[in-house]
Amino acid sequence: MPSLRQLQYLVALDDHRHFGRAAFAVHVSQPTLSQQLRTLEARLGASLIDRSSNDVQLTPLGRDIAARARGILVQVRDLSDLARRAGKGIGGTLRFGVTPTLGPYLMPAIVAGLHKQQPDLRLHIREGIPDDQVRQVMRGELDMMLCPLPVDASGIVIEPLFSERMFIIAPPDHPLAGQKDIPADALKGEGFLTLDRRHHFHRQTRDICERVGAHILHDYEGTSLDSIRQMVGSGIGLALLPERYMAAETQSAEVVATLDIAGWNARRSIAALWRSGAAFSDGFHAIAEFIRNYVNEPV
Repeated sequence: MPSLRQLQYLVALDDHRHFGRAAFAVHVSQPTLSQQLRTLEARLGASLIDRSSNDVQLTPLGRDIAARARGILVQVRDLSDLARRAGKGIGGTLRFGVTPTLGPYLMPAIVAGLHKQQPDLRLHIREGIPDDQVRQVMRGELDMMLCPLPVDASGIVIEPLFSERMFIIAPPDHPLAGQKDIPADALKGEGFLTLDRRHHFHRQTRDICERVGAHILHDYEGTSLDSIRQMVGSGIGLALLPERYMAAETQSAEVVATLDIAGWNARRSIAALWRSGAAFSDGFHAIAEFIRNYVNEPV
């Protein structure tokens, strides 16, 4: 039978498509990884790796086996987690994913509050692209994450936490700044700054631009909400910013102006995610409830 180590090596090769990088990821030498994969192929009596080209590719059968191996490795990890955490409550190190449009202004208070309530819990926080992190949750590479909805994935628990308003900001000297009940069609032709297209934040900005006749300034993509706010303040264009970010950044009022759009009700919803059947599901529910209670206090 294949060993778990051999399955781990196959999954690593599927992830990295390079023998050297795959070996580095699983902390073995490249010859060891290559030898073990050949042993795996011999045990299964099938070719799993296409070695006829310069690019490392798995055969169709290799891809199918790698996908099943990924699930097996996740289940084995769950067995270990279940045994380690049995009777210990919430504790240990949690690999926690969060989008950059949430982490900087939400997580400091969450981390402090959780540490006070659960001193044995450690959060290893990783900021990243929500779509990528959903896949990492499904693969068992992240334990839990916070991200905007909607999420299109199977095999995960989605626990809605809160929603927040999305404001339109402009340079303080913009012609619309300071006006009351601005009609939405006054935004027609305006340029909006946002993050790169892999972010849900980008997609929401794009949808709003299409609705009001504005457009995205693709040449000026931000890398964070702070960079977007600063570029707006310098006069490059308009942007959306979330309610809680605006509340946390008390200096925003000096750098940018919030536009008073008549009937404006744009919002975004945030949820906690984890794998269905995860060994620590009760703990994840408790953490999600803590975040929900904290955030749903008045801003």
